[in-house]
Amino acid sequence: MTPHVQTVLGPVPPDALGFTLPHEHTRCVLWQIPGRWDYWELTGEDQLILPELARFRELGGTCLVDVTLAAIGRDPLRLRRLAEASGLHLVMGCGWYRGAYYPPDALVDRRSVEALEEILVGEILGGADGTHVRPGIIGEIGTDKPWLSAQEERVFRAVGRASRATGLAVMTHAVMSDVGLAQLHVLEEAGADPARVVIGHADSHPELEYWLAIMERGANIEFDFLGMSFTPQERMGEPRLILLLLELLARGRADRILLSQDVCHNQQLRHYGGNGYTYLQETFLPRLRAAGVGEAEIRQITVENTRRLLTIS
Repeated sequence: MTPHVQTVLGPVPPDALGFTLPHEHTRCVLWQIPGRWDYWELTGEDQLILPELARFRELGGTCLVDVTLAAIGRDPLRLRRLAEASGLHLVMGCGWYRGAYYPPDALVDRRSVEALEEILVGEILGGADGTHVRPGIIGEIGTDKPWLSAQEERVFRAVGRASRATGLAVMTHAVMSDVGLAQLHVLEEAGADPARVVIGHADSHPELEYWLAIMERGANIEFDFLGMSFTPQERMGEPRLILLLLELLARGRADRILLSQDVCHNQQLRHYGGNGYTYLQETFLPRLRAAGVGEAEIRQITVENTRRLLTIS
């Protein structure tokens, strides 16, 4: 098989990808589950999203990875429409998000690891939700708490096996704890190549030793709450995050870092006064340059690392 990146419009050569956001959403609905009342939603109407994507492309963006899954708003045909209209390469995720959001018809509590793997592989090779639109990454696959529930562990094992079988990378959801290490352990046990695993939301647990432990096992970490302002830590934590990132770069770990913004709420859009999909280009990367980070390292992180992860060979 010729190495390629699987987009919603079909396979493209890896070198077609330049600056890439590896962890985003163009629609995301989270508040529909029982007991959640915060009305968290990215409604994702075309007339709102397309100007946001256009601004990202104007500033040099080439590819956006939408890791919205079926239970929280994925629509393969809509993503294909957005790709055609925006001129961007859009990559779609697949799998089951985290325990509270497992759709009842997925029967995660009843199906075996092997059965779940078969569903994933079938979608990756044949198309999602009755369409011919194929995923290009597995994820985001997550945990509700700082540990894996029994059902979440089952999903992670199926994901690890599907990654090994298809070559797709895995993107995880691991917030405010070191749960990413437990996620990585299960994925490795199931046969996933740690070099094809990205532990997401690492900046929500800004502990250098945690990040290094993930990297030492050959996996990747992703800072993807960049530009968020929902909590005091997000609003005030960036200076410390940059210092820790500089330490990683000083240790020669630029090859295991990804950056994104996780746009998942209407108020993050420029239309509503947020940063849209351009916080990295307009704010964060200039701050890295001002801190002494060179263009080669920035390209490594924003182009080469994401291209490597999305390439299926």
